Amino acid sequence: MLITLGHEEVQVELDFRYYELSSGTASQRIDTLFPEWGTENEVVAVLAPHDDDAILGAGYLIQAVLAAGGVPYVFIYCMGDAGYSTVQEKDSIVATRMEESRSAYQMLGIDEDHVIRFNYPDFSVRQHTGRVLTTGAEGTFGQTVRALRKIRATRLVTPNTYREHSDHEAVGSIGLFDGPQAGDRILVDWGEPSAIRTFLQYTVWADFGPEDALTGGRPPQIRANRALRAPAEAEKVVATALREFGSQRQVIKGLLDARKARAYGDGYLELYVATDARPRLEFRPYVELLASIDRARS
Repeated sequence: MLITLGHEEVQVELDFRYYELSSGTASQRIDTLFPEWGTENEVVAVLAPHDDDAILGAGYLIQAVLAAGGVPYVFIYCMGDAGYSTVQEKDSIVATRMEESRSAYQMLGIDEDHVIRFNYPDFSVRQHTGRVLTTGAEGTFGQTVRALRKIRATRLVTPNTYREHSDHEAVGSIGLFDGPQAGDRILVDWGEPSAIRTFLQYTVWADFGPEDALTGGRPPQIRANRALRAPAEAEKVVATALREFGSQRQVIKGLLDARKARAYGDGYLELYVATDARPRLEFRPYVELLASIDRARS
């Protein structure tokens, strides 16, 4: 595949390795992250609270999707209006970040029209969630469902919902609760329903919640259930793209410094939680439990 280093396109073969952490298995097939991955018509929507989050937390994954023949989209929820580090930048920061993100995602291999912006104020996504707000205005629900249906998304990648950032938690919840509605036969004037097949959470800096580890039988410090080992070339692409966010240099400096901890062998790691957005209640375990209780009483 073609990757961009600086402003030059370079043809390289990216060698990704995928891990299922509960079973302790590894593969070179992206099916480990996206079960029953197809060679055609796979559209992966990555929800980003802020314009740099999808690169910081899922930059390798986006490259892996491209290498596997999928089509990535990025939905950016916040406009970036709180991201100024000097007062002089305050009035221009939104336009600056829009241009920075346009250039950064192009370097990652994403077409400009595959980056969709919703332009909510920073630190404010939570109060805009829902279909109709108390003011009568439309909330995030409509924008999200219409966009997912329009692109016919098959996979949804959402931010971590555990103690990372209020916007991250809000957008993560939007993905897990509103995302499934894209496939439901409701509000059909918003577009033909299109079902999301699988859901995957990424993290920018905070650990995932312990729930999946505890229910999956893993040690509580191993909270991700999927991992991707990307080659050094993929990290170079991410680093090059992140340098485009010049206005955020002071804001994300700690995150950039921490990327060294991702190193593993001659590659780098990203971690995820594959999750069921609509877990169904299974009555069988309760039936069996009640049967054993009744047998003990008889």
